[in-house]
Amino acid sequence: MKALLGKTGWILLLAAAIAFPLVVPNSYFLTVMTLAFIYAIATLGLNLLTGYTGQLNLAHGGFMAIGAYTLGILTVDHQVPFWLAFALSGVICMAFGYVVGVVSLRLKGHYFSIFTMCVGYIIYLLIEKWEALTHGTVGLIGIPVPASIGPVAFDSVQAQYYLVLFFLAAGTFVMHRIVSSLLGRGFMAVRNSDALAEALGINLMRTKVLSFVLSVGYAGLAGALYAGQVRFLGPDIARTDVTFDMVMAMLVGGTGTLLGPLLGAVLVPWVTQSLQFLQDYRMLVFGPVLILLIIFFPDGIVGSFLRKQARRAAAARRGQLAAARPVQAPSVPTTRPGAENA
Repeated sequence: MKALLGKTGWILLLAAAIAFPLVVPNSYFLTVMTLAFIYAIATLGLNLLTGYTGQLNLAHGGFMAIGAYTLGILTVDHQVPFWLAFALSGVICMAFGYVVGVVSLRLKGHYFSIFTMCVGYIIYLLIEKWEALTHGTVGLIGIPVPASIGPVAFDSVQAQYYLVLFFLAAGTFVMHRIVSSLLGRGFMAVRNSDALAEALGINLMRTKVLSFVLSVGYAGLAGALYAGQVRFLGPDIARTDVTFDMVMAMLVGGTGTLLGPLLGAVLVPWVTQSLQFLQDYRMLVFGPVLILLIIFFPDGIVGSFLRKQARRAAAARRGQLAAARPVQAPSVPTTRPGAENA
């Protein structure tokens, strides 16, 4: 695990992802991994808001649905070019996120989470009932695959896999730059304490809204990639189950880390696929596993490792300080001459 957290580890992970299509036996596994990468992009955005800013958005799946339906409606009903519709998916999703964030982020803690859960349900109802725009329960059919870029076409499963991998790598790099910057330090200050962040001169509302907008922007682009991959959309993409799957992936990997959400978003779909024969009882398996994970790895796999590593480093520093202290000779009591006869 330690080797994966450095620059060399990220290069090795990227190399393994590039080589993955060369070793899988069929396109089914490639499709599952492509969808896992799409959800990893959305989970990265959720982790920015939850892990780094301390706000749990339970409408994240709904914003992913907005991105997916934006691309689907523009390309199917209005014949907008794919990549223009793709860019507009992120922009429109961020615009909706700004409006929702300005209203909802005035609330704190679980009140904010409950409000966003209601927003997610409203998005689901709008998609299901607004048939003139979204086609309702019939869904959007015939969404085109991503358009070719020069000589590179994306009409095969392998090409779509590499396209999604490119966006995942680019999104991870951008997220790394964000959380490593002064802006990221501001997000973490808000997460640790609103009062302390405000005392440092941080504008709480502006910082929270900016984090919310960036977070749902990732969800919108992930939704657009999902629409281009699946090529059919129904209201189910906006269900709260989608958000809870992202939250579970984030908890499994570790909130407030870059590698954690990626690891969780890849592990959860593969575990889900392996439990297809227990479809009706899947949550009976996931529930106890999640409870055990919270008990033994409360910070997730990556987060618990980092915390353990930090404790070891602190213990080593204490040992070095103790070894560097000069050894004092024991003091010898002195007595006045003749004190023994006093």
